[in-house]
Amino acid sequence: MKKIITCVFLALISFQASAQNSAKAKALLDEVSAKIKSYNNIAIDFSYSLRYADGTPNNDSKGNLTTLKDLYEFNFMGMTKLFDGNKLYTIVPEDEEVTISKYNPSDSDALTPSKILVFFNTGYSYTWDILQNIRGRQIQYIKLVPTNSKSNVKEILLGIDIQTKNIYNKIEVNKDGTKSILTINSFKTNQPLSKNHFTFTESKYPNYYINKLD
Repeated sequence: MKKIITCVFLALISFQASAQNSAKAKALLDEVSAKIKSYNNIAIDFSYSLRYADGTPNNDSKGNLTTLKDLYEFNFMGMTKLFDGNKLYTIVPEDEEVTISKYNPSDSDALTPSKILVFFNTGYSYTWDILQNIRGRQIQYIKLVPTNSKSNVKEILLGIDIQTKNIYNKIEVNKDGTKSILTINSFKTNQPLSKNHFTFTESKYPNYYINKLD
């Protein structure tokens, strides 16, 4: 009987510690979310690495994102995505083609910077993870596990700069062993942007094929 009581007691302590751990992680994520939402605009330069479990060579790329609320300009792998709040313009210089589609907020796959930068607000459980010193910066990791068991994602480690409360990197591990690492190299806020920064100007692409889906 004493053994059973001890096991139950230890289980209760473990449960309480886990709850406190989760609450601490959620509190830090709430700070990050509030900080992101407080900025007028954000300009990010990032590097991206995709590592395959089967030994396929790594795929490394760089890109940048400029966002004003849900308006954004995203440049990655030779392609530009421009969202003006109503339509999404996908510009591919290699093919000399622009695809124009209407944004559908009810589409679960439709992304906006709000969803990208604070994706962790829904659909995950949280765990306080390791603290690392990376080139003099204290990076606290929060482990995110999808609550949807059908998700292809096994877990995500979100690195947060303790001093600035900004995201430093995101390490996503899929169930097949594939790992993607996105590292933010430059994080600038409240930059001077022209009023037409997120406006598509067709005359800039005179020889492009304009593919209007809507």
